Amino acid sequence: MTKQIIIAGSGFAGLWAALSAARAVSLAGKGDEVAITIISPTPNLVIRPRLYEAVLENMAPDISALLTAVGVTHLAGLVESIDADAKQLGVTLADGGQRTLSYDRFVLATGSRLFSPDIPGLKQHAFNVDTLDGAQVLNTHLKALATRPDSPARNTVVVAGGGFTGLETATEMPSRLRAILGDQANVRTIIVDTAREIGSEFGVGPLPVIREALDEVGVETRAGLRVTAVRPDGVTLSNGEHILAHTVIWTAGMRAHPLAAQVPGEHDNLGRVVGDPFLRAPGTDGIFVTGDTVKAVTDDIGNFAPMTCQHGLSLGRVAGHNAAAELVGLPIHPYSHPKYVTCLDLGPWGALYTEGWDRQVRYTREEGKKIKQEINTIWIYPPAPDRDAVFAVANPDYVIVP
Repeated sequence: MTKQIIIAGSGFAGLWAALSAARAVSLAGKGDEVAITIISPTPNLVIRPRLYEAVLENMAPDISALLTAVGVTHLAGLVESIDADAKQLGVTLADGGQRTLSYDRFVLATGSRLFSPDIPGLKQHAFNVDTLDGAQVLNTHLKALATRPDSPARNTVVVAGGGFTGLETATEMPSRLRAILGDQANVRTIIVDTAREIGSEFGVGPLPVIREALDEVGVETRAGLRVTAVRPDGVTLSNGEHILAHTVIWTAGMRAHPLAAQVPGEHDNLGRVVGDPFLRAPGTDGIFVTGDTVKAVTDDIGNFAPMTCQHGLSLGRVAGHNAAAELVGLPIHPYSHPKYVTCLDLGPWGALYTEGWDRQVRYTREEGKKIKQEINTIWIYPPAPDRDAVFAVANPDYVIVP
């Protein structure tokens, strides 16, 4: 009887889990004994790290040909439930139908979602760049601002959240607004965060660089504060300040996909399953967790993989390989990703490239921007549908870093 590997999610971790599993099955010469299925609404990889950009073309490349080339089946739908004891999944198909699928190995790669706390008006009035639909709605809204009368609220964008996404979104915004409203418009972009200083979470080395970039591109800061209410005309902050703004973008925090809660075992404060060194869910048999759904030790000194596509690519390869390896008799591979780099886009100023968990600054401005553009347009995109070329880079110890 054919053994079944089912992967939920076609994001960075899910795609590379499928490719790595297919490679392992091929290496073992057991392609006729193991079937690999990836389940997601459409056969696309959303390039989520780029959704802060103004141009949203080619942000969801089709991976159908790639999956076909390596012998992976795509099923259009969503995994809604996990019965770990019975090794069964409840799936809602894209056409509305329901199916129950049995698995021998299941890989949870459904990613993460933007955290939306219970702030008055947040869900009704704020925008996001968390999903492609959300980014497109924001883009349409921004372009429509040009049809409104000139006013402080029209000309102002508030970005709530000073992390990676918030900084990249905010530093793009002044030039993006001027392109829409005209160079003479008195545009304002304000970034709000609870940190003592915007960018301080990046460490002492990057902080002055981030401060310089924010000043140069024209982003105002509100540090040590939080948004307490969102209305159509702006936001109220925890110090009582009300900022007039027709555009509020929420970027503050991520949580693992809710499906992770159905996996038995320990979970962290972000909802991630605490995985073992091989990315298995220790509380059950046959389930692997990867990408943003797993809390995994990434090196020998106790660092954990953050929710980034950089780690998602590696986590996916390891989880997919191990899920297949257990079925076809190959050695399983421990997850390890000791080298950590970041490349933060800071708009027209350039980009900040760091190395190490202490984020030592290596490149800034145009040098950093060139690396960021290569990451965004080449490294994180799916490979061409060439089976041999894909398998050459789908091994579990392959890591893409500059």
